[in-house]
Amino acid sequence: MSAMTAMGALAVRSVLLLAALLPPVLPSAARAGEVEVLHFWASGGEAQAVAQLKATLRANGHTWKDFAIADGGGGLAVVMLDSRVRSGNPPTAAQIKGVAIQEWARTGKLSGIEDVASAERWNAVLPRLVSDTMKYRGHYVAAPLNVHRVNWLWINAAVLRKAGAKVPATWDEFFAAAEAIRRAGITPVAYGGQSWLDMGTFESVAIGVGGVDFYKKAFLELDRAALGSPAMEKTLQTYRRLKSYTDQRNMGRDWVAATAMLNRGAAGMLIMGDWAKAEMLAAGKRPGTDILCTPTPGSREVFSFDIDSIVLFDVAADKKAAQRDLARAVMGRDFQQAFNLAKGSIPARLDVPLDRFDACARRARQDFQHSARRGTLLPSVAHGMAHPAHTVAPLWDVVQQFWNQDRMTPREAMARLVAAAGQKPAAAR
Repeated sequence: MSAMTAMGALAVRSVLLLAALLPPVLPSAARAGEVEVLHFWASGGEAQAVAQLKATLRANGHTWKDFAIADGGGGLAVVMLDSRVRSGNPPTAAQIKGVAIQEWARTGKLSGIEDVASAERWNAVLPRLVSDTMKYRGHYVAAPLNVHRVNWLWINAAVLRKAGAKVPATWDEFFAAAEAIRRAGITPVAYGGQSWLDMGTFESVAIGVGGVDFYKKAFLELDRAALGSPAMEKTLQTYRRLKSYTDQRNMGRDWVAATAMLNRGAAGMLIMGDWAKAEMLAAGKRPGTDILCTPTPGSREVFSFDIDSIVLFDVAADKKAAQRDLARAVMGRDFQQAFNLAKGSIPARLDVPLDRFDACARRARQDFQHSARRGTLLPSVAHGMAHPAHTVAPLWDVVQQFWNQDRMTPREAMARLVAAAGQKPAAAR
């Protein structure tokens, strides 16, 4: 995490930016209400992004009540949300994404926002992939804030120069660069050792090693033949080899600490989605210059995605006007620009210009559109974009065990993955 002085400077810049970007007061501000939002954006950099949302709602006359869960991957947040809803006291809105949107919609607990989406012409400004993810039975039940690219490799430019290495495009080149960085006396790879981070790195390795069709079979279809295939064995071997270039203290490390290692030059490379940019910016680093960005090895033609979104819960009538303003606010062009400049992601809306964004964000949008045309947009399993959590949790366990237990062989891990794919999921909500 950055020093307090850097955070203070960033906060000042964020306030100045927000002052220029805040939308005019919405008509329903006359019916001001409290907006309680459950979310797990809790890091220093993410807090700057959330500040944009808070200020936008306050500018429209509403009161923001924070329900933040410092949870990284969001598992605890889901448990807390479920408890609140079951007790009959749901928050106004919650950060929910991927297939969990449809799961919650099926409970009948959500407040649909089709009226807002229709009036604001969301279908015309969102990529089809994004709009489909936000809908249940053809109607909007969630509002998107951004699109994250998961399969990014970040490289400290100064470390790369010191090592005399080049930006890798293949796994062979990646390991050559890692060797050069190690010879320079620096940890080659910063690694976050939490289960969702293990799975995120593993799926990026799988895409680069096995390709798009393999990823779809193994991770989207949970095909047992693919999970037990030579491509999976090579994926596991590559993942194990990657571990040899990390430090021994990675178990349990969160993504903020891993990104900080890269920022300060304690490590040369990091495999992480572009939410890591929030911490780079907070540390005063320039993505694309101080910290280089490139797709993870072997995945240049692929865009693995994660979409942040909010759902609105069925609440008392006196809170519904504030809810609608929240939905309008998060899809506003000005907010989408301000939020994503701080968050490290790209706007969900296609009509938000990226002239104020860094080179990595501009490449992300270009690659997103390229992958959309090629059919290589892949939902991230690690971020709940492909399966419910209870379906893939057994696979997560195997991947984490394989990383932490050096005595487990790739073939043993494959057998466990095949068995995990056949497990009956825990009872749904």
